[in-house]
Amino acid sequence: MSDRKYRQRGYQDDDNRNRSTPAARRPLEPRDPRLPRDPKTPNMPGFREIFRCARCGHIEGVDVGSRSVCGKCGVALHACIHCRSFDSGARFECRERIPVRISPKDTSNDCTLFAPRVSVERETGSTPAAGQNSARKAFDDLFKF
Repeated sequence: MSDRKYRQRGYQDDDNRNRSTPAARRPLEPRDPRLPRDPKTPNMPGFREIFRCARCGHIEGVDVGSRSVCGKCGVALHACIHCRSFDSGARFECRERIPVRISPKDTSNDCTLFAPRVSVERETGSTPAAGQNSARKAFDDLFKF
């Protein structure tokens, strides 16, 4: 009878314990130098903080003055709809403690608690072309001598 409790072959077998010769290695295969050996690093897009107009979605600068307007639709930017504290479900539609409701929410106001609503978006687009015919110019530049 065996001194082992179970009869499966495993790590306690004698043939696995006393190996003195290293395992035979396969010869290395010749590599093609044109193929990359290391994996490519992923081209991850970056992130940026932007301020968008609540009406048209146009990207504006984060520095908002009291009389700033959107460059595309002309709505006032120093208004409640563009504020970080604006919440339609909160009391007076503002998360800050204000004594009276400011109405209408899309017109310019002089609220001292105003902070622009900045969001973080992924940079997915490429840089815009320099001119109208830049693709044509780049194609023509390929064949100049």
